[in-house]
Amino acid sequence: MIENRIWTAALIVIGDEILSGRTQDRNVSQIALWLNVQGIRLKEVRVVADDMDAIVEAVNILRARNDYLFTTGGIGPTHDDITVDAIAAALGVDVMIHPKARAALEGYYAERGGLNDQRLRMARVPDGADLIENRMSGAPGIRVGNVFIMAGVPHITALMLDALSGTLEGGRPLLSETVGCWVAESEVSLLLGDTEKAHEGCQIGSYPFFREGRVGANFVVRATEPAALHACIEDLVARLKATGRDVIMGEI
Repeated sequence: MIENRIWTAALIVIGDEILSGRTQDRNVSQIALWLNVQGIRLKEVRVVADDMDAIVEAVNILRARNDYLFTTGGIGPTHDDITVDAIAAALGVDVMIHPKARAALEGYYAERGGLNDQRLRMARVPDGADLIENRMSGAPGIRVGNVFIMAGVPHITALMLDALSGTLEGGRPLLSETVGCWVAESEVSLLLGDTEKAHEGCQIGSYPFFREGRVGANFVVRATEPAALHACIEDLVARLKATGRDVIMGEI
């Protein structure tokens, strides 16, 4: 591990149902949180339709400028599940039936009507790919190079992430603490900026809200070093209190 290197990842959420609003995505949050624990920063997210050209374009752009690329959706048994084909096209390789994926599906469907041609589609992978275990439905995720092809169903994605835990190279996990304050964000914007500049390696995110007829904000401080994080928190609290505001440790 390179001490100060920041490892990055991107995510492509694939599916017409997401873009139409019929399905609300829940994978972005869980993948981002999981990546933080692995010491990897989620830098960008794209939502694309079930369209071959759109997927190929997004894959080639995002895998080139990040250490890792994750995709969710489009790896089921139906005709519009084209993620594997699109990623294989982006990588310039053929699609093949992975023998271990086929065996896993045969076992899963042995008492569920058997493995037909449609279900066998879930054993298709880009040539040269490895599998990501799926303990829920037998249909595995796929790893090919720095691309990780995951299910769209959130609880299945969570199991695939669990199977990957500790296997990716990354940096130090991103730590965070929250300070709540009943203050308008605009009234302390300069204070926030000055505090962040005074603490190298720290970031301060501001999240305003309106509640109980009052305006307030939660300030989230992030850093990879515990000492730097705590020093920034102490400084931020002191600066806010110096303006006469009441500060709450934790989120309001």
